[in-house]
Amino acid sequence: MMEKILRFCDGLPERHVEAGETLLAFGETQNRLYVLIDGELEVSNDGVQISTQDEPGSVFGEMSVLLGIPHTATVKGFVASRVYVVENAAEFLRSHPDVTFYMAKLLARRLKGATDYLVDVKGQFEDQKGHLGMVDEVLASLMYQQDEECTPGSERDPDTAI
Repeated sequence: MMEKILRFCDGLPERHVEAGETLLAFGETQNRLYVLIDGELEVSNDGVQISTQDEPGSVFGEMSVLLGIPHTATVKGFVASRVYVVENAAEFLRSHPDVTFYMAKLLARRLKGATDYLVDVKGQFEDQKGHLGMVDEVLASLMYQQDEECTPGSERDPDTAI
């Protein structure tokens, strides 16, 4: 699927990112997606490295674009890298359902990983008080949170689509 994303990006502007250069800054909003062509990017939060990504086709900035919120992590060049720049990210996702479906699968995989981890933590610390005892609430929020802004219907058929 990563190759397919790269094909959809063919012809989009490219950006060179130096090692240590910030591509996305935590708390800022760009309304852009970045798709890794080559190199390796570091994802961090509050100065703590979460991961590095070197797989061509990896997407960055999707949570901010999809949720309409500031970036939830900082992304920097780990080594010199090249990325495609998707300027109008929301429109790009609307016009490329295959890419959007891939991103939905990616985000579902991340949610599953976080949920599995929290279930494990809950099993280990179920009898604890304080923040470890709140795992039930966190799990419920992750699993059953509904988008308050999501309203049924569409412009074509307001009674059927979400």
